[in-house]
Amino acid sequence: MSLPSSALRPLSRGNLLTPCRLSSNAMRTMTFHSQKSPLSSRLPSCPARSSPLGSQIRHSSYKSPDSTPNTPNARKKVTMQTLKSLYKKGEPITMLTAHDYPSAHAADVAGMDVVLVGDSLGMVAMGLDNTTEVVMDEMILHCRSVVRGAKNAFIVGDLPMGSYEISPEQAVESSLRLVKEGRVQGVKIEGGEELGPTIKRIVQAGIPVVGHVGLTPQRQNALGGFRVQGKTSTSAMKLLHDAMVMQEAGVFMFVLEAMPPEVAALITQKLKVPTIGIGAGNGCSGQVLVQVDMTGNFQPGGFVPKFVKKYADVWGEATRGIAQYRDEVKSRAFPSQEYTYPITKEELEKFEKSVDELYRK
Repeated sequence: MSLPSSALRPLSRGNLLTPCRLSSNAMRTMTFHSQKSPLSSRLPSCPARSSPLGSQIRHSSYKSPDSTPNTPNARKKVTMQTLKSLYKKGEPITMLTAHDYPSAHAADVAGMDVVLVGDSLGMVAMGLDNTTEVVMDEMILHCRSVVRGAKNAFIVGDLPMGSYEISPEQAVESSLRLVKEGRVQGVKIEGGEELGPTIKRIVQAGIPVVGHVGLTPQRQNALGGFRVQGKTSTSAMKLLHDAMVMQEAGVFMFVLEAMPPEVAALITQKLKVPTIGIGAGNGCSGQVLVQVDMTGNFQPGGFVPKFVKKYADVWGEATRGIAQYRDEVKSRAFPSQEYTYPITKEELEKFEKSVDELYRK
């Protein structure tokens, strides 16, 4: 998956991007923009505070008497057929990354068609330097969490570097693990025409495959860094050729990353399956972003790629709330009576009397 924007900075005036340290400046609280968006009308309203405990969706580790969560929305489960139907109608397909239960739940309730458990989770959720360090067991753990949070979206899991390159047999085994243990509906694989036989074997095993061409972060060392791809006629033709071979092998959808919009649009026109763009313009069949990037859940000061639009300020709102909590704890303003459990005056008096008698002895 795409390298998270919060961990990048430009290395030169060209198209080379490289990981960097975030600013060490003190965290600054930021104003949370609460303007109504097109999505807001689709989100369920929060239950009133006085609602029965058992009727509320729980977001705490403390179990309610009725621990079965309510269904957040009534839309049907998205399947491959759903995605094919959207593609046939020309309706853009929405995809967003998620790396745990809360991020998956948010994406699902907001109506995402596809949730991608990208190996970018290594950076946004695990603090790794790049995606190449992520291993299969970590992907499976995160996939299982995401599946529990997203009940309606079609869920795709990344095959991490080192889990498919050795042989088609290794790739099939890894894909089976993601489906059986991670419980995803499909797998994503980065590469080009060399993966044709591998993709064919995975598809023959009954597993849907999403291809990923253009900027492939797992291969950033071979690409000379995080460079925009397809900027020459020759390199653009290579991308098209790679996609055609992978489509012939059985890929049912593609991620096209970091390429000129005209190139991505032409590749989309020539393919017979949907394309999901990230930094590839709006001529694709749909779009995907890293959730941490588009929600603004990163410390200010990091480089943000040109293709990322920041739709919210989760970092600013979260740090503001945490700082206020810290201050209220220090001043004993929290917890106030509103956040405590009552005891009757009679029972309290009995308790105090019992304690007094016990310690007088």
